[in-house]
Amino acid sequence: VAAEVIGGLHPQDVPDVLVCVVDASNLERNLVFFSQLLGTQTPTIVALTMTDTLEAEGTKINIEKLSELLGVPVVPVIAHKSVGLSELKSVIGQAIGSGVRPEVDLGFPSMVRKPVFQLHEMLARAGIDVTKSSVREALLDENAALNRKLVNNPEFVEAFDEARKKILGETGQGKTVDAQSRYAWAGRVKSEVILASTILKRSTSDRLDAVLTHRFWGLIAFVGMMYLVFQSIYTLAQPLMGLVETGQNALKAVVEPLLTQWPVVQSLVVGGVITGVGTVVMFLPQILILFFFVAVLEGSGYLARAAFLMDRLLGWCGLNGRAFIPLLSSFACAVPGIMAARVMPDHKSRLATILVAPLMSCSARLPVYILFIGVFIEPRYGAFWAGFSLFAMHIVGLLVSIPVVYVFNRALFRKSRLPFVLELPRYQAPRIRDIWRTMVSRAKVFLNTAGTIIFVMSIVIWALLYFPRSPESDARYRTEYQATYASAEQKPSLDQFMEARRTEDSFLGRFGKAIEPAFRPIGLDWRLTTSVLAAFPAREVVVSAMGIIFDLGGEVDEGSSDLRRTLREAKWPDGRPLVTLWTAISLMLFFALCCQCMATLAAIKRETGSWKWPVFTFVYMTVLAYLLSVIVFQFGSRLAPNI
Repeated sequence: VAAEVIGGLHPQDVPDVLVCVVDASNLERNLVFFSQLLGTQTPTIVALTMTDTLEAEGTKINIEKLSELLGVPVVPVIAHKSVGLSELKSVIGQAIGSGVRPEVDLGFPSMVRKPVFQLHEMLARAGIDVTKSSVREALLDENAALNRKLVNNPEFVEAFDEARKKILGETGQGKTVDAQSRYAWAGRVKSEVILASTILKRSTSDRLDAVLTHRFWGLIAFVGMMYLVFQSIYTLAQPLMGLVETGQNALKAVVEPLLTQWPVVQSLVVGGVITGVGTVVMFLPQILILFFFVAVLEGSGYLARAAFLMDRLLGWCGLNGRAFIPLLSSFACAVPGIMAARVMPDHKSRLATILVAPLMSCSARLPVYILFIGVFIEPRYGAFWAGFSLFAMHIVGLLVSIPVVYVFNRALFRKSRLPFVLELPRYQAPRIRDIWRTMVSRAKVFLNTAGTIIFVMSIVIWALLYFPRSPESDARYRTEYQATYASAEQKPSLDQFMEARRTEDSFLGRFGKAIEPAFRPIGLDWRLTTSVLAAFPAREVVVSAMGIIFDLGGEVDEGSSDLRRTLREAKWPDGRPLVTLWTAISLMLFFALCCQCMATLAAIKRETGSWKWPVFTFVYMTVLAYLLSVIVFQFGSRLAPNI
């Protein structure tokens, strides 16, 4: 869209002035982009950034000389310190309506300059006012804006085609001539405006990159950094989750007695509404902490290095480092990750990235990890292994995606690896304002989208678990209770027994029982199976579904002490513990790899334009998650049955 507006394809949106932001620390590559803007026939200004970083390393840049060589005003700015912004605004005001269009000799060979001059003269005689730069771009690139403007004039199209054939006949590729000439010109400009005595000085970024982009030490640093991030998410979120749980319990204590006369309304408010709201709020600490670290890594310049490292990891399977950005976005939510796959350079690479993006552990899976790690790993093995388990659950999707992409590229797409080109920005201190904005904006998106889904689904799950109920069924439950526990010394209360039987005979309970045999190889009974089914529209509701199914009302979040105690004490009918360590691991693995998100499938359909790919994604991820979970549970239960 930006390229079309700059190129003048939208007459109602033709810009008055172009402000080309040039990174002084990477002058040569940025000037190549500036040279391409010269063909737009639009007054142009250069905003030169990163001059403070350059000067801190002892490198000087001649602003006046640079402006002279570029033929446009050059304004040094330090945006986050508001340095140079008022001057930039003033120069923009002067440029509007000036009609001054820069024309710079980029040093193209004579075989290009001669036809450019002839075509420019021909267009001028026809009353078409264009610059030589735009004619040259149209000559060397058939997709240039001027070519699209002249497409309805056969005379001009024929003249451009003849000139293009002469050039291509001598060089082979017009774009090669274009790129070589632009980079040669940019190199000459750089050598004239930057003092030669300071160019060879090794920068701080270069010294850091010697370690952080190293083949071995760079990957070690990356894994260590990601481990610290997820360890911090688990550790730092606990106190905040405790505060939310305390507030939720206090709210329940106030509301529940007020609705005693209306049992259905009481159950709806306590078990549905408070459940939904509590689950939504419980997610926030984890999401805010996750995006705090993502914003810090992005603002420091490290994420570009991570993409460079991932190119080495992903390259053998057919993806390049560009895929890391969509995959990283998917750790927060697969929907923006799928949309970010638009940066991939070709259709097959983009489709492969879209198909594996949902394998990344999004923030919606966090509550499941936090719950089962907190119940079955941390109490027995300590905080270190709890943090390691959280890290492992997040990294397993990335590790599985590599062979999956390899299979896709060899069997489905039949494509080879693409080259990877990326500019590494200089390291800098992350800006507090940017970090805060990232955290706030992501929290708002979550509350407005995922929060709504969680709330609605919590109400739906409550209804499916509450109905049907009747006086006849209650009478039958009382008879069963008397027959079962007439002579028992230890027995549940009548209310507890009846509530459990009502849940078992509910619509959702009946469905869970019907398909329980399919999930028994993972170690799940009908209650856990029903929770998994309830989470298929959106993973976010799984914890609240467990709370409702286990009859815990509003006290249903991953930090709830009642839910954790209930899971520890839950039994199979024969008295065996319902959830063992292997059950917890296999269930977390199922959630890590299964595509339980309608929003994700809708995003895939929108990006691919077909329902074929979301259906394929759902099927392959569900089968993959099921098979790996069965393998882990069956193998682990036989290898170490007592843990």
